[in-house]
Amino acid sequence: QVQFTESGGGFVQVGGSLRLACVPSGEGASWNFATGWFRQAPGKEREFVAAIRWSGANKYHGNSVRGRFTISKDHATQTVYLQMNNLKLEDTAVYSCAADLSGRGSGTYTNYGQGTQVIVSA
Repeated sequence: QVQFTESGGGFVQVGGSLRLACVPSGEGASWNFATGWFRQAPGKEREFVAAIRWSGANKYHGNSVRGRFTISKDHATQTVYLQMNNLKLEDTAVYSCAADLSGRGSGTYTNYGQGTQVIVSA
């Protein structure tokens, strides 16, 4: 199995930036899976944010973050980053990463991490 540890969350003002990191671990860390970022705000359903295939060649971003957030991958450490720019109040949420073991990036995601809290203030 693969587990994820997220970091990089915190407090930021509207218009600011943060970079989140997602580090895989466990015996499955070297499997050929896609990694996705998701977020969940209080009282709301989990929302897809972005995903990247194992090779890093294919990236997907949700409509609400496209143009502001960018997903990337460091192949040396397998760390997946989420660069978040021009943050808005509605970006406040717990951000978690997960694996699509099919590798497609559009499949079912499992193995969610504990998440990292992002709070955007006016």
